[in-house]
Parts: sequence; C-alpha cells; structure tokens
Amino acid sequence: MANPGGISASLQGRYASALFDLASENGNVSAVESDLEKLGQAFGESPELAGLIRNPQISRGDAGKALDAVADLLALSPLTRNFLGVLSGNRRLARLPEIIRAFSTIAAHARGEATAEVSTAHALGEDQIEALRQKLEAREGRNVKIRASVDPELLGGLVVTIGSKRIDSSIRTRLNSLAQAMKG
Repeated sequence: MANPGGISASLQGRYASALFDLASENGNVSAVESDLEKLGQAFGESPELAGLIRNPQISRGDAGKALDAVADLLALSPLTRNFLGVLSGNRRLARLPEIIRAFSTIAAHARGEATAEVSTAHALGEDQIEALRQKLEAREGRNVKIRASVDPELLGGLVVTIGSKRIDSSIRTRLNSLAQAMKG
C-alpha cells in the first residue's frame, strides 16, 4: 500500500502501516481507527496517562498492565489491544500519539480523504465547521475531515493545515507581518 508523504519511512509510520495492513486484512480499519481516536482523546485528557507512556522508569510489564486496564475501560478491539502489547514489549509506547496520527493519515488516504487540522482562537460552531469543510473540499477536490482545536494565542482568524499545505489567516500572523513591515 502506498502511504502518503512517505509516512512509512518513520518509526511511527512503520508501526501505523503494519497496524493498518492487519486491520485491512481483518476488515476492521474503522474499529481500529475509532479505538485509536479514543486512546488519543484519553491521552489528551489525562496528563497522568500521557506521562505513563513516556516514563522510562515504568517497566514494560507495568506499562502493559496499565494500558490493558485502559483498554478495558475504553472497550478496545482485540487487534488494538494486541498492538498496544507489542508497543509495550518493544518500549515504543512513547511514540503512540505519533502512531495514532500516522494511522489516521493512512486510513484517510486509503478512503480518498484529506484531514485538515484547523486551529482557531475560539471554538467553531457546527455550521461554521460544515461551511469550512465544504470550502476545503471544493479546493482540494476530495472529502475533507476536519480536526478542530482552539488556540487563544491566534487572537482571531484561523490556521488550516492539510498535509504539507498551510493556510494562515490568523490575526497574530497579520500583526507580526505588519510589525515586520514597519521595521523596514
């Protein structure tokens, strides 16, 4: 399978590609993708959990047991559980957030979708997200999935990243450009 942007050249890309291939063979790519989204959300919401996977003082066995408990809580599929065990055994749990992003990119590419990372100063409403999605789909010529996040430092406007393309219409960037222009 050809991966977008040479993802399989990186460590996290190789793990994500292997997981995607296994999920494809078993016909449960969407279940694994959903599992990984739940895990990613759990890491974002729990600094303790995020710290657990990065702490080198925690043994492989203890990290594996902790993630097994998390897998029970999140009702993860057997393939995802086994994958977490492999990562734990190979001491690669610290790379899990990057593996999750790489898997998501590979799965979206396989479906003919693009994922747009959208940062705004304030949370967007459903109507705004839908209007943005339609404009991005018209521009890209394919389905676009939007992952929105809030960054108050933008002051206003938004920053959209699709693959290696970046559209920055934030007030912060405009103010910085104006300041540079005034300096001469």
